[in-house]
Amino acid sequence: MTGISIDLAAKSLLYVGLLFGGQSGEHDVSITSAKAIASALSQNPRYHVQPFYIQRDGTWRSPDVSKQVLESGKGLQDSELLTNAAFFLPTEVQQVDLWFPVLHGPNGEDGTVQGLLQLMHKPYVGNGVLASSVGMDKIAMKAIFANAGLPQVKYVALNRWQWQQDEPAWSEHIEATLGYPCFVKPSNLGSSVGISKVRDRTQLNEAIASATSYDPRIIIEQGVVAREIECAVLGNEQPQASAIGEITFTSDFYDYETKYTAGMAELIIPSKLPDNVAQAVQSMAVKAFQSLAGSGLARVDFFYVEATGTVLINEINTFPGFTSLSMYPKLWEYSGIPFAELCDRLVALALEKQV
Repeated sequence: MTGISIDLAAKSLLYVGLLFGGQSGEHDVSITSAKAIASALSQNPRYHVQPFYIQRDGTWRSPDVSKQVLESGKGLQDSELLTNAAFFLPTEVQQVDLWFPVLHGPNGEDGTVQGLLQLMHKPYVGNGVLASSVGMDKIAMKAIFANAGLPQVKYVALNRWQWQQDEPAWSEHIEATLGYPCFVKPSNLGSSVGISKVRDRTQLNEAIASATSYDPRIIIEQGVVAREIECAVLGNEQPQASAIGEITFTSDFYDYETKYTAGMAELIIPSKLPDNVAQAVQSMAVKAFQSLAGSGLARVDFFYVEATGTVLINEINTFPGFTSLSMYPKLWEYSGIPFAELCDRLVALALEKQV
């Protein structure tokens, strides 16, 4: 623990800088998550929440404006936006003792904001630069998981230039390695944006064109018939795993519309799994978290192939949805840590972590 953390741990009042909004497609989800977290932190007299709303163009807004956004639960309209200016007083940033970045997706969950906070020499909630950046990039993430010995679905990684040099050869390689159906995904993106399920070469070509329009680096994964299982992780050097949750849905796959349309997906906690499978999922979740040098929190997603009893890791989310109805806090609530206490623990972990 550093001297900074020791000094802050002794303070009777902590100014918590709440960062939310952001430039990703999960801007609105971030506002909802931040509103829930602000409400929880406000229950503790030790915390003074200082909110900073980040517009979709990256402009930071003052705490007064940010409070209005939190209260309304909605992002600012075009007529209310500022451009080309970070509209907050330096003293308001200097007052912050600890940052709580409630940002999902690119330019928030991918190490960029974490790097900025690191340069401020203040503790912050959640994963550091390395875990955040690797957790957002599917190709790098899968390489690290493979090195850690974590089983995964078969996949092919390539970039736009490689694809354009010889599309027929890559198509044949993908078909021989993965077969159909398979999933085409941008390497760096959240909320299932740009993901396509494909069943033939024509669809494959269209899906790759779509995915490379979002990111020049893409990944193609083998389709599996499996249950979608999720586990929450909490901690720093000695992380703990929660109970297991499961997502069920009637759509073809868990795409953007299914994820964010009310009633299209159901969260089941706890998932009905054999004890040995549940224990394997929890162990793998912790191992995945540690393989990325994780800190604070993460939600780790798996495929459970019931026909063979196989568990395959899918991905890690280094700042998952944090609304009162999101899987991460609900998993911990079921595991005995209510929402407000969970927020408090994350602050304590940020103070404990080396900065």
